[in-house]
Amino acid sequence: MADNRRMLIYGYGNPGRQDDGLGKALIELAEEWVQKEDLENISFDVGYQLLVEDVTLIENKDLIIFVDASMDERIVDFDLAAVEADDKETFTMHQVSPGFILALYETLYGPAPPSYLLQIRGYEWEMEESLSPGAEENLQKAWKALRQILRDPDRLDVLSGRTAASTEKGLKNGPGNGSKS
Repeated sequence: MADNRRMLIYGYGNPGRQDDGLGKALIELAEEWVQKEDLENISFDVGYQLLVEDVTLIENKDLIIFVDASMDERIVDFDLAAVEADDKETFTMHQVSPGFILALYETLYGPAPPSYLLQIRGYEWEMEESLSPGAEENLQKAWKALRQILRDPDRLDVLSGRTAASTEKGLKNGPGNGSKS
C-alpha cells in the first residue's frame, strides 16, 4: 500500500566546493528514482543554504528531511536525527538552521511537521565541482537509507539516531547535531 504522506526532501550546500555539494547530489539521485517509481507525494528542493523564505516550502507537508554535508568527524558516513524547532539560536539573514526554519514555521502556521536532518560526512572543501571518493561512498550509503525511508517513512524511527552499536559504521561518539558550519 502506498504511503500518502506529503514529503519534502531539501538538500543544501555549494556544489562548487567539493563535498559541500552532497545535499544536492543526494537530491539528484532521489529525484531520478522517485520519477522512475512514479511517487507523486515526494517533492524536492535545493539551495546553497537555508533561508528564512524556505519556511514556505514546508507548508502542507507531512514530513521534512533536510540534507546537508558535514565536517563533523564523529560522523563516519552519515547521521540522521530529528530536528526540533529552535528559535534561540543565532542566525544571519543569509543563513539559518533547520531548527530555526521549524520555529519560524510554528510562529507563522502552527505545529511543524516531523523533520529530520540527514548529514553526510564530507572531507574536501576546495573550489571544485566534484565529490571526494570518501564523500561519494558516504553519499551512496545515505542514499540507500533514504530509499528505505521513501519507500516506508516509518523507517525513520529505526534509522534515526544511528549509533556505532546499531549500524555497520554509525557515529564514533553518538549522534552529531552539527553541520558543516
